[in-house]
Amino acid sequence: MAGSFRYVTPVEPKGATGRVGEVYAQLAEDFGMARMAVFLTLSPSPEVLAATWALLRESLLAGDAPRTAKEVVALGVSLANRCPFCVAAHTTLLHATGDHHLAETVAAGGTPRDPELAGLLAWTRSRGPGPFPVVLAHEYIGTALTFHFVNRIASALLTENLLPANLQRSRLVRSMGGRMMSGAVRRTPAAGGGLPLVADLPVGPEPAWAAGTPVGAAYAALRAAAQAGGELLGPPARSAVTRAVAAWDGEHPPMGGAWLAGPLAGLPAGERAGARLALLVALAPYRVTDADVAAWRGSATDEDLVRLCAFGAMTATERAEALITVTPALREGR
Repeated sequence: MAGSFRYVTPVEPKGATGRVGEVYAQLAEDFGMARMAVFLTLSPSPEVLAATWALLRESLLAGDAPRTAKEVVALGVSLANRCPFCVAAHTTLLHATGDHHLAETVAAGGTPRDPELAGLLAWTRSRGPGPFPVVLAHEYIGTALTFHFVNRIASALLTENLLPANLQRSRLVRSMGGRMMSGAVRRTPAAGGGLPLVADLPVGPEPAWAAGTPVGAAYAALRAAAQAGGELLGPPARSAVTRAVAAWDGEHPPMGGAWLAGPLAGLPAGERAGARLALLVALAPYRVTDADVAAWRGSATDEDLVRLCAFGAMTATERAEALITVTPALREGR
């Protein structure tokens, strides 16, 4: 895992204290792993780390929707976002649910045999209301949006190496890893357990699709923590990023950098590198390069980098939220 980190030095679990130590302890208890690269790379910003974990815990791990179904959503979103690290992780976690054929079918771009799972997978590749009952909407939408955020962080700040020498590419290794994780995956932690970790953080309104649920509270906490990273940009750069993402249609930008020219045009020279990096994290995080980070970073700390990337990732996640939470299916009460 040491080779996974591109730009930050994580806080190691052994020496973690305060909020970071509390998150790691809950990770070990509820996820079955104290060392998870995505959370380690967020650790320089305890607020972003805690809010990200709280949202993942409350949407993916806790609740009433089947874990297998939510793992299909997590894997489908990761495939759509072209995040190899998360694809490998959630293929392994689908193996951990016991359905090995399903795991490899979805990872290979196939369609599940189960029509309900096939419908959920199709939803992650499109936009609009999902094929689930209203009572479970907060879990499925929360899981999808968790991974819109996490995929961007992973693609920008981690390598593809979930395991040394890319061993995660082996079906046998994925299956064996899943068997090792099966006990933890089959446990369902009590809803709301992640919220004490973010109870003292600034928070805005909960989203309508999850209001009054632990998922809604966790999403509001992550949105507030991530949006605060926009303060690292000047107002013109921040506005340029939010305007560009607000016009995003959910598709991958064209290859090359020409698509960045319009949003960055007219910005002061000192603002362009930060806006470019935030936009890349938002819309094409797998194209972030060493040069992009170096051009902005200067004397910025690891915490600053995590916070700026979180701003870009959450800006895109909010746009994804707008694209998938139109409500006709929910009004039907399916």
